[in-house]
Amino acid sequence: MEENVPNGNTVPQESPVVESPTVLMSDNLDKLAVSLIKAQSEMKGAEKKSTNPFFNSGYADLHTVIEASVPHLNRHGIAVIQGNDGEKPGEFYVTTMLLHESGQWIKSKLRMPIEKATAQSIGSTITYGRRYGLSAIVGISQYDDDGNLASNKKGLTTNK
Repeated sequence: MEENVPNGNTVPQESPVVESPTVLMSDNLDKLAVSLIKAQSEMKGAEKKSTNPFFNSGYADLHTVIEASVPHLNRHGIAVIQGNDGEKPGEFYVTTMLLHESGQWIKSKLRMPIEKATAQSIGSTITYGRRYGLSAIVGISQYDDDGNLASNKKGLTTNK
């Protein structure tokens, strides 16, 4: 949405926000959707390049997920912004936003538990949340033995 000003230029106006508990978005997503479709058509799953020594399993770390998605998103005018949000004491969220060059955007919030209130635990939780948040919002799959151990399944986990 734009507002005309006397010299003939336009000033971008803030887009209304559609809100749900975990997903926020601009009022229109048509341009973002077209670019995201193009980027997703180029993406492959994130490869297992790291090892979890506690479970003796491989997984796609945050860097691998970024390598598998961000260059394709950027090529089609989409930036990724990730951060943290704490609305109330004891609540902690990792946020992931896709921002299109048109100004359209979509943002998700992933509530994360923190085992201990130490820098190590919080840093690990942020990294874990960023990895899963990015994978989910761009729709790429990753090999995740960590999650599959709990269900006694092995192999590729896909976002449905």
